[in-house]
Amino acid sequence: MRLDIPNLSGSGVEKSSATMMSAVTAPAAAATATNNTPTTGLASEAARLLDFSQKLDIELLDKIISCMYNGTGDKQRVAQEVLTTLKEHPDAWTRVDTILEYSSNPQTKYYALQILQQVINTRWKVLPRDQCDGIKKYIVNVIIKLSSNPESLEKEKVYLGKLNIILVHILKREWPKNWTSFIPDIVGASKSNESMCQNNMVILKLLSEEVFDFSSGQMTQTKAKHLKDTMCSEFQQVFMLCLYVMENSQNPQLVSSTLETLLRFLNWIPLGYIFETKLISTLIFKFLSLPLFRNVTLKCLTEIAGVAVPHYDEAYIMMFSQTITQLQEMLPIDTNIREAYANGNDAEQQFIQNLALFLCTFLKERGPLVEQRQLYESLLKALQYLILISEVEDTEVFKICLEYWNALASDLYRENPLPHAPNAGPAPIYLPRPNSRRQFYQPILTQVRALMISRMAKPEEVLVVENEQGEVVREFMRDTDVIFMYKNMRETLVYLTHVDYADTERIMTMKLANQVNGTEWSWRNLNTLCWAVGSISGAMPEDDEKKFLVIVIKDLLGLCEQKRGKDNKAIIASNIMYIVGQYPRFLRIHWRFLKTVINKLFEFMHETHDGVQDMACDTFIKIAQKCRRQFVQLQVGEAMPFIEEILGAINTIISDLQPQQVHTFYEAVGYMISSQTDKTVQDHLIEKYMMLPNLAWDDIISQASRNVNTLKDPDVVKQLANILKTNVRACTALGHPYVHQLGRIYLDMLNVYKVMSENISAAIVHNGENVTKQPLIKSMRVVKKETLKLISGWVGRSEDPALIMESFLPPVLEAVLLDYQRTSVPAAREPEVLSTMATFVNKLEMHIAPQVLLIFDALFVCTLSMINKDFEEFPDHRTNFFLLLQAVNNYCFSSLLEITPVQFKLLMDSIIWAFKHTMRNVADTGLQILFQLLQNMSRNETAASEFYKTYYTEILQHIFSVVTDSSHTAGLTMHASILAYMFNLVEQNHVKVSLDPNAPDAPHTENLTYVKTFVANLLKAAYPHLSDNQIKITVQGLNNLNQDIPSFKEHLRDFLVQIREVMGDDDGDLYLEEREAALKTAQEEKRRAQLSVPGILNPHELPEDMQD
Repeated sequence: MRLDIPNLSGSGVEKSSATMMSAVTAPAAAATATNNTPTTGLASEAARLLDFSQKLDIELLDKIISCMYNGTGDKQRVAQEVLTTLKEHPDAWTRVDTILEYSSNPQTKYYALQILQQVINTRWKVLPRDQCDGIKKYIVNVIIKLSSNPESLEKEKVYLGKLNIILVHILKREWPKNWTSFIPDIVGASKSNESMCQNNMVILKLLSEEVFDFSSGQMTQTKAKHLKDTMCSEFQQVFMLCLYVMENSQNPQLVSSTLETLLRFLNWIPLGYIFETKLISTLIFKFLSLPLFRNVTLKCLTEIAGVAVPHYDEAYIMMFSQTITQLQEMLPIDTNIREAYANGNDAEQQFIQNLALFLCTFLKERGPLVEQRQLYESLLKALQYLILISEVEDTEVFKICLEYWNALASDLYRENPLPHAPNAGPAPIYLPRPNSRRQFYQPILTQVRALMISRMAKPEEVLVVENEQGEVVREFMRDTDVIFMYKNMRETLVYLTHVDYADTERIMTMKLANQVNGTEWSWRNLNTLCWAVGSISGAMPEDDEKKFLVIVIKDLLGLCEQKRGKDNKAIIASNIMYIVGQYPRFLRIHWRFLKTVINKLFEFMHETHDGVQDMACDTFIKIAQKCRRQFVQLQVGEAMPFIEEILGAINTIISDLQPQQVHTFYEAVGYMISSQTDKTVQDHLIEKYMMLPNLAWDDIISQASRNVNTLKDPDVVKQLANILKTNVRACTALGHPYVHQLGRIYLDMLNVYKVMSENISAAIVHNGENVTKQPLIKSMRVVKKETLKLISGWVGRSEDPALIMESFLPPVLEAVLLDYQRTSVPAAREPEVLSTMATFVNKLEMHIAPQVLLIFDALFVCTLSMINKDFEEFPDHRTNFFLLLQAVNNYCFSSLLEITPVQFKLLMDSIIWAFKHTMRNVADTGLQILFQLLQNMSRNETAASEFYKTYYTEILQHIFSVVTDSSHTAGLTMHASILAYMFNLVEQNHVKVSLDPNAPDAPHTENLTYVKTFVANLLKAAYPHLSDNQIKITVQGLNNLNQDIPSFKEHLRDFLVQIREVMGDDDGDLYLEEREAALKTAQEEKRRAQLSVPGILNPHELPEDMQD
């Protein structure tokens, strides 16, 4: 049924909303209807709700809703189906007023509001104007009715909140064009009574959030700007209302609601309202000291402190000194804030957090101004408050303070970077200049240093931890929050150390002495101290660092001897390993110490306490990477390079390690050998290094040559997998020189690969596909995977393409391709075959072109048949298949032109399939392949004409289908680039053949007109609700902006907002890509800044050329 228009045209609160829509039924009538109908089960009863020729049975609807929320099993399912069907009915919204009037069930009312919200979001523009006005007036009347007295305002709080949201959704579409008087109306209504004013404040707050905070991507840029301008131009009335309430109202709920609304306004209102009125003084003197309002007042002051404005200095200075004065009365400076927070209620804890936010925001933004005006007393008090708040045992509060301490320390460092950067000679002892900023902050910074050292978070390298039961265990799950906190604390402490390294050293040495003498001994105290010591690597002058580190390590080794009990020793060992791993600069220049440390690590590799061996191996590989040259050089006082000693004792060193730890150990030793520049010596070292795995390998190959069934023995297969994993890690570390070892095992390894394939295939034939889940078959597949990983790992690192082409490519093609094609069960095909071939193509580029057709024939069709059924199965095959396709497209495009038209059609289908994929990495690869293919094709005029004729409009159509698909929003930049390129092709007349299938002989200069018409028809068919003018402007923009990708993308985004407004989709993801790009840029900027400060980056994160 449709809306009863005459009833909707009236106005005024007193008008009964019972007559607002036509399908109004009293509950009694509904009950009669129910009683007259024999009950034939829930489903048949519920079906009557969907009959729009009958009046709505409210009791039945309440019953269905109740069944949906409280029922179980089939009843609940039927109820859900009925409610979903009813909600999706195009006329469902005509029932809303009936439900709101007559239902007494809150959940039924919320359901009705969901229906209404869906109509507003999806069909508002296509509803007749009088019906829009009817809905609008009806909602306003219900809101006025409920908010006119304090009792109903409180009782219907949740319901009214949902009605307010509905009204704001209407406003976004109606105001100001169709509701010019909205601001005067709401301000006028607010003056009539306090409870209505309280609710109107909530509406204004919601509207402000929608327009200023959430508008990007939810409305077109033009509309968002228009709403913002209107809001600013009409704001005076709203502001005067807020000020009037704040000065005159005695109603605490109303004042609180007004302050909350004002808080949302502060980040956008014209600055005069903040600084040229009595707003700030009213906030400080009237509300800050009142417990009921102090939290929201502090939030308002924080928002004002954060406003980016170059003038109004006097107002800021006044605000700061007045706030600090008020604070001293509310919270005396000698208060134990840590204790107060621990014992406080939620509002009191919130106050301390808000105070931290205010002080940090003000001092970060206006600290220099306060210093300039010499308000030293107020500034010191503010800093003292922050020190006290920093001691609070709450992570969120500490993070707020940490951000400020980081900014302050960084600022003091950058103002005058100390000259003890690497290679800058001896540093002068730190002496602050008289009256310098550093001198002023010195007493505060000493407290901050002590705080950072005693609260240092756990670095990710530390694997031995104390659990909640007080047991020392190995950590398996890494806490990303703790790692993030550690990085921030580390950075802050490094800056603080640069500003005064002697003070940092004094505090650490004192705390370490207290650990040794037992006065402060505890696992936590030792851990935080050692984590802090490890975090300042590179931040002290080299000589001081050396003296300091020698004391620390000696004391810790002494502590290890002194303390009894495995847990104590594990904690101390963990800390020793962490610290030595953090100081590669020190280890590189002190050989004796480095050798002692490595021998200590070998000792820890035999310690069976949880986590100690893992940490020993991790520390060993880090030191090996950063000090690799020291191990292959002959050191003073040594009979041979230390690498020879390690290789001689390798059997003993690794005897207690697990296989994965052995692999890490081998990679570490590989890094050492990779730094040997003499090829003959290096080959000798590699031979000795690989001797143990080679002996085991030769033994297995020898047995297999006598009896091939040896390769079906589970233990043998496992051993093969471990040997290959060791080789993979060796190859990772050695790079190209690994060829010496690879050549030795290559052909045997490929023969083993073939035997494993035959064994797997035979097992599947005899026992069916499920056999692939058995441990033995899984192990055989691991051998195949590791073989492929080893080959592609070496090829990717190799520096000799000719050698690869001649000696390594032919055997691998022969062993791998046919096996992949012949494997009858798709799940048994190794996805690494595809990535290995992609690696060969990327390395050999056009030189592999003659083999591309062979690779294509073996892999393409059979892989495509695995992945084109759905978007979920075989995810690794998908990813690797498109990486191979991308490599061939990039380097061997001419080979693609040699395949048959049927195969090329399959190729194009697979690319389209890729960019429509739900896995983002596959979709991104598909778009890159397509864009490169279009560019490659434009350079080959012979093939281009046929290609454009066959595929141009098809590609256009498919690209538009992903542009308008909300799950593909992240690819918007590539979508825009491809579409702009395609429009540019026809505009510049690069397409030399007619694209119009109905006029194949038409001149190619007509292509632009044809493409514009084609796109317009395409969009009109998909989105009939768009006007001809909207479509015309969209298509015109796509053509006019094809040289300017950012503008083209914004134009596309505006089009998406227009279509989503009617489709009711969520627009929140339209700026996803920008947010990701902004984060990436910020990360790169941060890294550049970090690289300029010695010690800021973990030594293991430094680029290779900076390690010395």
